[in-house]
Amino acid sequence: MHTNLLPAKPSCGSCRFARSCQRAEVTEQSLTTLSMVMLLAFLLLLYYGAGNIHCSRVNYGNITDMLSLLDFKAATNDPTDALRSWNRSVHYCNWTGIICSSFNPGRVAALQLPGKSLSGEITPSLGNLTFLKILDLSSNGFSGQLTPLNQLHELVILDLSTNSFQGIIPDSLTNCSNLKLLNLSSNGFSGQLTPLNQLRELVDLALRNNSFQGIIPDSLMNCSNLQVMDLSRNMLAGPIPTKIGSLYNLIGMDLSKNNLTGVIPPSIGNGTHLQTLVLQENGLGGSIPDMFGKLSDMIGFSVGANSLSGRIPPSVFNLTSLQTLGLYANKLQGELPLDIGATLPEIIVFTLGQNMLQGHIPPSLGNASGLQVIDLSSNNFVGEIPSFGKLLNLEYLNLGHSMLESSESQRWESLYGLTNCSNLFMLSLDNNQLQGAIPDLVGKLSTHLTSLHLSGNNLSGIVPSSLANLTSIIDLDLSNNSLTGTIEGWLGSLKKLQSLDLHGNNFVGFIPPSFGNLSELTILSLAQNEFKGHIPPTLGKLSQLSRLDLSYNNLQGDIRPEISELKQLIALYLSSSRLSGKIPDDLGKCQGLVTIQMDHNNLTGVIPTSLGNLLSLDMLNLSYNDLSGAIPTVLSDLQLLNKLDLSYNRLEGAIPRNGVFEHPANVSLDGNSGLCGRATGFHVPSCPDASLRTGRHYRLITVLIPIIGFLSLALLTCFIIHEKIPQATFSLLPSLGEKFPRVSYWDLARATGNFSEINLIGEGSYSSVYKGKLKQVKTEIAVKILDLDIPGAEGSFALECKALRGIRHRNIVPLITECSAIDSKGNAFRALIYVFMPNGNLNTWLHHQENQAAGRHLGLAQRISIATNIADALDYLHHDSGRPIIHCDLKPSNVLLDIHMNACLGDFGIARFYIDSKLRTVGDSNSVTVNGTLGYMAPGIVVWHIIIFSKCVAYNYLPLP
Repeated sequence: MHTNLLPAKPSCGSCRFARSCQRAEVTEQSLTTLSMVMLLAFLLLLYYGAGNIHCSRVNYGNITDMLSLLDFKAATNDPTDALRSWNRSVHYCNWTGIICSSFNPGRVAALQLPGKSLSGEITPSLGNLTFLKILDLSSNGFSGQLTPLNQLHELVILDLSTNSFQGIIPDSLTNCSNLKLLNLSSNGFSGQLTPLNQLRELVDLALRNNSFQGIIPDSLMNCSNLQVMDLSRNMLAGPIPTKIGSLYNLIGMDLSKNNLTGVIPPSIGNGTHLQTLVLQENGLGGSIPDMFGKLSDMIGFSVGANSLSGRIPPSVFNLTSLQTLGLYANKLQGELPLDIGATLPEIIVFTLGQNMLQGHIPPSLGNASGLQVIDLSSNNFVGEIPSFGKLLNLEYLNLGHSMLESSESQRWESLYGLTNCSNLFMLSLDNNQLQGAIPDLVGKLSTHLTSLHLSGNNLSGIVPSSLANLTSIIDLDLSNNSLTGTIEGWLGSLKKLQSLDLHGNNFVGFIPPSFGNLSELTILSLAQNEFKGHIPPTLGKLSQLSRLDLSYNNLQGDIRPEISELKQLIALYLSSSRLSGKIPDDLGKCQGLVTIQMDHNNLTGVIPTSLGNLLSLDMLNLSYNDLSGAIPTVLSDLQLLNKLDLSYNRLEGAIPRNGVFEHPANVSLDGNSGLCGRATGFHVPSCPDASLRTGRHYRLITVLIPIIGFLSLALLTCFIIHEKIPQATFSLLPSLGEKFPRVSYWDLARATGNFSEINLIGEGSYSSVYKGKLKQVKTEIAVKILDLDIPGAEGSFALECKALRGIRHRNIVPLITECSAIDSKGNAFRALIYVFMPNGNLNTWLHHQENQAAGRHLGLAQRISIATNIADALDYLHHDSGRPIIHCDLKPSNVLLDIHMNACLGDFGIARFYIDSKLRTVGDSNSVTVNGTLGYMAPGIVVWHIIIFSKCVAYNYLPLP
């Protein structure tokens, strides 16, 4: 029998009073009826009848039933070996989950395998069990569409709940005309409910938690024997059928969490046996029908979270058997009856929050001794809070967001009474008109108290140290009052705190280092107080912290680097707190950050480029500080960045043109006079062109620099030729500039274990590549050493230096530096040092080698991402890198993958510059020879030896993933 339809539980937006609601559930006995007793008797008869089957009657078995069961077993996954007895050595009537009929020997009457961890699809052969009366496969992992069961004319109980079935209910189910219990709950069924209208014998219908659509058909009301109907948690729409009143035998009905509209039909009141009615979380309007007052057996009535209006019918408060009344989140008006505690003596769950009720809370409510849950929040109640000291079972009390009063002169009598409620775990009195100091007796509240909300009142004075006695507290909100003093005295004992909100008070003193001991803290808000001193470094220990708000205080010093250890941080608010120093370079480690507000401080230095790692960042506000330098271009790569405020700093240089900067309305850069560029919508001057600079000093410098450079190079060359010093690091090739670190031959030898074969990770036409660790850059590197004995290697090295000297892109392998030196044998040495790509090249992922580890596989999403990365790199090289660069050898082995499987383009050894519609290399003429890899070159190039244009790289791009 379906027993899940119980008195309505209030939808609190959390599980805060799930325990109370569970205790308010109506037991199965309350739904017992004559037809259910008959079903139970029928099952017992089947059970004891099965005992008549024994080995001497094995010859009377039905081969069709046995073969059908074996076919079912063969198609079923059975990880726990639950069907191990299903073999020919045991009579199938004695198999696990099988009951045979005593009236029809050898014929299977029941197949019951609930919760056996079985999976697969139901085979059509089950339809051959023509004497089957009970089919229960609930709480397994069966999937697929429901097999037609049109031959099971004798079926009485069908329970397939809590599986993964999909599709529609087959029309053939209507042939099961004797079906009394149908439970398809918690699957993925969809479609209309119309196939059910022929099941006239149905007593229990449970279809909750599926995806059924359309309206509730009027024809379903022809199932006049229905006693329990649960259609909750679907996508049903339209009105509740007015004919629903014809279901006179209905005991429980749950239509909650659908999209139903219209009014509640008054005809529901015709069902005099109705005990439970749950219609919450729909779109129902109108008023609550007066007819409900006639439902004298009503135990649970919940119509919360709709759009009901008007007054609550007085007759509802006369339902003396009522245990659950859920009318929350509507538009109900009026006052509560003064004698409500006497007229609802059995009430357990009483939720009328989020309405427009008025008047006083009746003191008689404190006499309903069975109350466990009271929610009267967000109404217009006035007056004093009544005493609930007699409600010894009270667990949840929410009276927030009204106009209730209490003052120090009244000694908080209502709070005193609550000290008797030893089971209380949630108390909310927030946003009322409470005054005075929080009394010491707050520490005498239940030791089970996990949530205490007193925010938004007129509380003053210091927080009593007795608060430290509430050692089970998880959620403490004292915000928006006028509380004073320090917080060290009571904070240290609250080890289970997960959320602490003290903002909007007058707290003073230092932020206690003991915060670091609150290891479960996820939300910490100390904003809008008068805290002073430094941010304690112990905050870096709060590994679960997701929100930190220290804004609008009198802090001093810098933003502690320990903040970067808060890996779960989502929101960081440090506005107007008099902070100075630099923004931590490692703040980019907090990769879950969505909001950063550090405005109105005295921060200096540059904006750290590590912010480019914050891929989830939505808002960044660094305005009204003293930041300098350029706007990092990495901010333009943050695709989710929607609001950027860098106004009133000392930023300079070009404004990026991509990402959020494409939407000037979402970016504020006012007060930075040094900014320039061509980004549209910012009204800043163009950046000066260095080639147009004039003046005597400039011309003098341009003359002297080549002369000095030539003399220096001549002296260095002479010194090297005569002395043959191995560690010399001269270069006759294009310099990479001062921004690249200098390394010697010996630095690279140490980094790679003297170029050990263990560290050899690849070989190419002109070079070998070694893995190593260079102390200058403190990261793993890839060292590409040119074999200068091969013709063209020196030119390849020069071209790669020239190509990579001025480009920076997230999808191009980052060049760290180059080394032009003499090796230990006195020979010329050329090497390029790159950032190491730990996932190798794309070719090894697309074409597995025998010596590779198993499991290297690229999914479709990864392949698309790699292709997109390479397209971005090519677009940059062709259009945004200053002078267009043509790679000329795009193939999978030149596509490298970083630790996050981001693709980066490498090996620019045969790249070409595209100038004046022609390709040029270092010192070349206009024509070029054909370079590249066969199979990845455009066919026209191979056949005709034509000049290579940038469009040809698109052909290289095609064979990639």
